[in-house]
Amino acid sequence: MRSLIDILELSTTELEKLLAVACDIIENPQKYAHKCDGKKLATLFFEPSTRTRLSFEAAMYELGGNVLGFSEANSSSAAKGESVADTAKTVGCYADIIAMRHPKEGAPLVASMNSSVPVINAGDGGHNHPTQTLADLLTIHREKGRFDNLTVGFCGDLKFGRTVHSLISALKRYKNVKFVFISPSELKIPDYVKETLTKEGIKYTETTDLEGSMADLDILYMTRVQRERFFNEEDYLRLKDSYILTPEKLANAKEDMSILHPLPRVNEISVAIDNDPRACYFKQVFNGKIMRMALILKLLEVE
Repeated sequence: MRSLIDILELSTTELEKLLAVACDIIENPQKYAHKCDGKKLATLFFEPSTRTRLSFEAAMYELGGNVLGFSEANSSSAAKGESVADTAKTVGCYADIIAMRHPKEGAPLVASMNSSVPVINAGDGGHNHPTQTLADLLTIHREKGRFDNLTVGFCGDLKFGRTVHSLISALKRYKNVKFVFISPSELKIPDYVKETLTKEGIKYTETTDLEGSMADLDILYMTRVQRERFFNEEDYLRLKDSYILTPEKLANAKEDMSILHPLPRVNEISVAIDNDPRACYFKQVFNGKIMRMALILKLLEVE
């Protein structure tokens, strides 16, 4: 039995197989409509979520399975003080697979160590969000047809952005990938990420200048400044509008650059960009559902 807590638990070969299954699901949805008949997914969401939770639920329903679970901690026994380990042991008696989001980093790992069924990390604090990374990878695969020889810009909250940390981990394994980190100094990419890149000989630059970086980018990954990760409101208000992507700022961008965003968007991408052919963030939402279908099949060992 296998869980998915960190994107690096999947080898590049396994990622390629998942992407192949995902592309087949897009081409032949009917073929997969009953693959999980009689199976149950438990969604244990101790933190608010719209896309991720509904995406997991839609994925399971489209595979013919069923869903049970909760969408906030205070509607679960955690409100009574139950541990994550005990919750996982209990829910494993009811479901075949668990998707867990938790504000504490490492909670899904603890769940996986105590569960009798596979556990998928659906986001733990500012740490990791592997299934969002799978959505990002399928989007890049479908837009670019490759993962090597890309210059990828990450803009916004790079300190707390778990989607950013996960995608860097996934992409750094491919040849000639360069990263451009664009953020205010208070929200810079963590040192441990930079140390890993330096150690592995992967090129990156840090800047506060979005427009000045634009011409080099094959992919621009925008993020929101996350209010829920700040300890005080003043810092959040000061930084929340640091970078707002508008049509004017795309003047020097490549014609085939892809704009990604894990959503929800607040105001960091102008709605005027939504109809630009380079905007891929709603494609990412669809791709996320498809990759979660492929992952559920893999972890349940469904042929």
